[in-house]
Amino acid sequence: MKSLAELAAIQDKVKDSIVLPEGSGDVRVVVGMATCGIAAGAKPVYDTLTDGAKDLSNVTVKQTGCIGICQFEPVVEVYEAGKEKVTYVKMTPEKAQRVVEEHLKGGKVVEEYVYNYKPDQTDGGYGTLAKSDFYKAQKRVALRNCGVINPESIEEYIAMDGYKALGKVLTGMSSDDVIKCVMDSGLRGRGGGGFPTGRKWSFTAANKADQKYVVCNADEGDPGAFMDRSVLEGDPHCIVEAMTICGYATGATEGYIYVRAEYPIAVRRLEIAIAQAKELGLLGKNIFGSGFDFDLHIRLGAGAFVCGEETALMTSIEGNRGEPRPRPPYPAVKGLFAKPTTENNVETFANIAQIILKGAEWFASMGTERSKGTKVFALGGKINNTGLVEIPMGTTLREVIDVIGGGIPNGKQFKAAQTGGPSGGCIPAALIDTEIDYDNLTSIGCMMGSGGLIVMDEDTCMVDIAKFFLTFTVDESCGKCAPCRIGTNRMKEILDKITSGTGTQADIEKLEELADHIKQSSLCGLGQTAPNPVLATLRFFRNEYDAHVIDKKCPAGVCKALLTYKIDADKCKGCTLCARNCPVNAISGKVKEAHTIDTDKCIKCGACMAGCKFGAISRG
Repeated sequence: MKSLAELAAIQDKVKDSIVLPEGSGDVRVVVGMATCGIAAGAKPVYDTLTDGAKDLSNVTVKQTGCIGICQFEPVVEVYEAGKEKVTYVKMTPEKAQRVVEEHLKGGKVVEEYVYNYKPDQTDGGYGTLAKSDFYKAQKRVALRNCGVINPESIEEYIAMDGYKALGKVLTGMSSDDVIKCVMDSGLRGRGGGGFPTGRKWSFTAANKADQKYVVCNADEGDPGAFMDRSVLEGDPHCIVEAMTICGYATGATEGYIYVRAEYPIAVRRLEIAIAQAKELGLLGKNIFGSGFDFDLHIRLGAGAFVCGEETALMTSIEGNRGEPRPRPPYPAVKGLFAKPTTENNVETFANIAQIILKGAEWFASMGTERSKGTKVFALGGKINNTGLVEIPMGTTLREVIDVIGGGIPNGKQFKAAQTGGPSGGCIPAALIDTEIDYDNLTSIGCMMGSGGLIVMDEDTCMVDIAKFFLTFTVDESCGKCAPCRIGTNRMKEILDKITSGTGTQADIEKLEELADHIKQSSLCGLGQTAPNPVLATLRFFRNEYDAHVIDKKCPAGVCKALLTYKIDADKCKGCTLCARNCPVNAISGKVKEAHTIDTDKCIKCGACMAGCKFGAISRG
């Protein structure tokens, strides 16, 4: 690619196929083909639509990335020139065939397959995602192309202003100009630490070396997190473009994308994107005739959570076991292959091109005073609407839970939300009006993290949740430093005692003491943050710990060792269903007489309580 004019020519050629001109009669059908969609059966749906539309000259069928509303996969969206898009959900090949016949050929929307369909409505009876509460509170910046373009087409990316920011940078901005723009935008690292991105770039730029590197952290190891994966699967070119811009700004000529091997679709689409960019001259030598050279490589990780830490990640890229290195020296001085290196995560890079094109003031106009822009979250757990969401910084947790998330299922009460995964803390129901940004979360003992947001209801045991996340970090510790290797194991042993009914108040005190030592003395972020879920639950749910060690009860009824099942003789009708359902024959009694449970035999599976039609069985 030698000029912006060449880029503009591609954009002009392709843009009308995505942003359909009114009156053209064109129809564009997109099928969500990210991991979530494919796992739910999107491929046969896509094949059915493609085959059905092959003779329709005005209809194109394209794959796209994650559309966002993941529990309704497979999702198909139909764009018609001059009309509101139609979002079909929970599609099957049979439903897709009907859409072909009635909608694509007949022009009539198949209303009962549409998202938010309500038969009693008088305004057409259906709605779109864009009009739904799920999207009303969202603002898509990092996810702007996900669910819109074909991620395997560089032409479609260019049609949506792709590589225009790179052209602007290489033909009209100095490296200092670029860094100042990113710095003025207020963009902070979206990987969890929240360090100002422009400052990080400036540190690398200030160091002189014969070789510098740019690294994209796409390891994403938090349980329940899939933000970075979705960006790579839905808009891989935005990462290629941003890393090239970063290379120009910092003086680097080579970059590495470190992505876990469990993301095969993301890896394949990255490979396609890099090959396409090289073919058009947007990677490689003399990009846009500027004299600037930049190349990209992909490195696959084996799924070690510790490799999300930047120095461990770089050690892994170098071909060594992924273990963190002491800092200083920091990567900006001595990073990958002992050369100055800039490392950012996927979501951070996904904002760069838009900041360059629309300006620092535009980005800084969103969010809060110290946390600018938007944040992507993988919303999951006990919530009606699970999926991928992007909200302006400062949005309250209540709005995320009640509006975007659609509230808690089955009439249950919201109890807490876990942010930051194994490194984070929990926000209790009492703080549901907390505005989500870096400083607010830190002030209540939580952290932003990379963007996992797990919602919990009244049936969640917070001691068990703390044990779950600590067990994860114990398994994922690289073992290099003793505080993390040994200390987290000791903490887990104490939690095992508490949830098994043998814990004491002294154990809780020891738990807090250990947590403090581990935070202060661990080598890297994994160990330094591993105690956070325990400390957060102790802070906000101390009464549950006390119930476990004093009353020997689990208030949520989760910890089996602390449960006992009993039958209310006044309510029991002697139907024998509980005895028939019991897998270990722990229930006895005659027909039409009250039954009893042998607590020595009972394995506390809950089958009896779940099957009782008279509410005669309770647990305590």
